[in-house]
Amino acid sequence: MKLCWLDARALGSARSAIIEEAVHQRIDGLVAADPEVFEGLPPTITKVLFPGAGELPDDLPGVDVLIVDEAVHGQTAELAARYPDVQLGRFVEIRDAATLELACQAARTERWSLLLFRDPTKIPLEIVIAAAAGATGSIITVAGDVEEAGIIFGVLEHGSDGVMLAPQRVGDATDLKEAAQYQPEDLELTELEVTAISHVGMGERACVDTCTYFNEDEGILVGSHSKGMVLCVSETHPLPYMPTRPFRVNAGAIMSYTLSTNGRTNYLSELRAGSKVLAVDVKGNTRVVTVGRVKIESRPLLSVDAVAPNGTTVNLILQDDWHVRVLGPGAAVLNSTELKPGDRVLGYLPLEDRHVGYPINEFCREQ
Repeated sequence: MKLCWLDARALGSARSAIIEEAVHQRIDGLVAADPEVFEGLPPTITKVLFPGAGELPDDLPGVDVLIVDEAVHGQTAELAARYPDVQLGRFVEIRDAATLELACQAARTERWSLLLFRDPTKIPLEIVIAAAAGATGSIITVAGDVEEAGIIFGVLEHGSDGVMLAPQRVGDATDLKEAAQYQPEDLELTELEVTAISHVGMGERACVDTCTYFNEDEGILVGSHSKGMVLCVSETHPLPYMPTRPFRVNAGAIMSYTLSTNGRTNYLSELRAGSKVLAVDVKGNTRVVTVGRVKIESRPLLSVDAVAPNGTTVNLILQDDWHVRVLGPGAAVLNSTELKPGDRVLGYLPLEDRHVGYPINEFCREQ
């Protein structure tokens, strides 16, 4: 779980409302320059005192973590004896090779490292994360906004342990917490029995090209109806007349649904460069992948009807071509044009109906 610290040192008239939101959203830490700000905060929030260039107080009532600049306040090892009941951390501003080395040292040795990177590149943060591999402390990186916080969480796949954000408005705490917490839930896939195959003529189909290599047992879920989808495999498996494209799923007709983030669906026609979709493997494990391009072209289409054990009917319309494939039990790769009644494919049955992509419990009939 990534940590979220809110920097309350420069909040204006909205401070009370922002702090109230932070408490409601269970923000991990509140950062202030004066211990008085912590009065009335629940024990669920870590109280972080960061005086910057200011002097350290003699007492630290209600303070859990003290962040110091060693050039101003002295070494954390010495301060630990002065403040035995408080966790110590070190602030480092990275602006050149020398301060980058200080940041690496802090990340390896300190309980807390609060890092401010002056240049927009994330390469220095990658270096710090790599240098601190195996260390027991936590790296907190200053983020300029929620969007940057999301990037910081993913740097070098591991990301910073947390971010510190100075909120600009009410709502930033909520957005930050969402960016830190979101992990797609794994799905319970079900075996579907194919009941009918038919050629339905020409139409537009979408190839979803992502910025990620798929595994051989991965693809995306696609269906004509929001309550039933089939696992369409990526082009990771060899083909006789063309090279593999392990970033691509030849997904289906443009009106088809696919799963994106936060339980939403999108029509394939809605996807754009930068959109997010769920990659799903045959065990139901999921991960978020970024769309790099969607290719929509007119092709002959094939309709596949299937039924779930509970009687739910599922339909998938996809390109009528042998190299377009779906996944079956045991990660079997099934050519769509060779499917026949009685074959089994893997699918997913969302419980809710959809309104503009959001799940909602209401009457909705799709046919």
